[in-house]
Amino acid sequence: MTELHEYDSKDFFSDESFVGDPYPYFDALRSESPVRREPHHGVMLVTGYDEAAQVAQDADAWSSCISVTGPFPGFPVPLEGDDVSDLIAEHRDKLPMNDQLPVLDPPEHTKHRALMMKLITPKRLKENEDEMTGVADRLLDEFLAKGSGEFISQFAAQFSLHVIADLLGVPDEDRIEFVEALQRRPQAQSTLGQIKSELSHSPMEFLYLRFTDYINDRRANPRQDVLTGMATATFPDGSTPEVMDVVRIAANVFSAGQETTVRLLSSALLIIAENPDLQARLRADASLIPNFIEETLRTESPIKGDFRLARKTTEVGGIELKAGTMAMILNGAANRDPRHFEDPNTFDLERKNARHHMAFGRGIHTCPGAPLARAEARTCIERILAKTTDIRLSEQAHGPAGDRRFMYLPTYILRGLAFLGLEFDLAEEGA
Repeated sequence: MTELHEYDSKDFFSDESFVGDPYPYFDALRSESPVRREPHHGVMLVTGYDEAAQVAQDADAWSSCISVTGPFPGFPVPLEGDDVSDLIAEHRDKLPMNDQLPVLDPPEHTKHRALMMKLITPKRLKENEDEMTGVADRLLDEFLAKGSGEFISQFAAQFSLHVIADLLGVPDEDRIEFVEALQRRPQAQSTLGQIKSELSHSPMEFLYLRFTDYINDRRANPRQDVLTGMATATFPDGSTPEVMDVVRIAANVFSAGQETTVRLLSSALLIIAENPDLQARLRADASLIPNFIEETLRTESPIKGDFRLARKTTEVGGIELKAGTMAMILNGAANRDPRHFEDPNTFDLERKNARHHMAFGRGIHTCPGAPLARAEARTCIERILAKTTDIRLSEQAHGPAGDRRFMYLPTYILRGLAFLGLEFDLAEEGA
């Protein structure tokens, strides 16, 4: 194992050497302490499973106000004292993205989360799932016909976008516009700098405009459709949300749900393509696919982690953390904690506790779209295996076995491939 001191000069949040494979660093951190301060920004990195679960589940001791921004740009005022809850409340509106669901704390989070759950009910998820196979088959037939292709841009991104658009009731006639506006993916030949520029495009402005139009229209002219259900949904106390409250939730579901699913699908297909024996087992026994998905989520969590701010002085992993301390819950590290997962760096198709992973978070901010992501992954894997007899990595795109080259998203928040070139042999029609 690499010694932790060998990383002292490297900044986890900016050093590109952590992009391709952050796991040796996570292991080195955890071997010294499951809660350890990184030297460049003073963030406590939480790599232990139990410790990560404790922080994620304790909304009383930990605020999510800096969940997605972390130490950049930091907090507007010094956080002093043993309880900084009042300071957080006073200055929350000065923080970036302060009105987004992932950064809200109770009681605001509670009522907005309840509103979200009215939009993605089990009934709606089931109706949405019924459409998935048809969408997957249509897109796969086009993608597979060439015998090779770039999986993320040519299938996964389009599939997840169509599925989430259906979940939120985007009219059929508008979905091509959504695809064209939102599907901007980095190309294989892009440099890391170019990828950063391409990924800096935010879909939120487009989503806000479109869903504002939808909600205003359905409130004025209700119909028997999903958008009308969104427009007329109320908070738990019966009050009517502002239009932007509904719009922000819809936009968050759209962008976050799509991104997570694309990363899950690309990781799953990489594992399938690189492991012929595992691929053969999945083809022979589809009942193994659900646990395959859980183990993929455990070993390659689409979200590396997010941040919390200590409201009050508290203890985690035997270490006292002062109020105002910023911590990063590293889901990708917690999911490889050997205290919880035996031989954690090995992909085990039959791992009994694979579903214990924290890929979808824990506590009040657990991803509400987790059932949808699992259903999307299962449907895609079942259909692509049914339509092919072999799936391989493209050596032209990724190099030969033993000397593979992969390009990952250059971010400390997301974990996922930016490009996945595949080759495949088609099954005979009707086989």
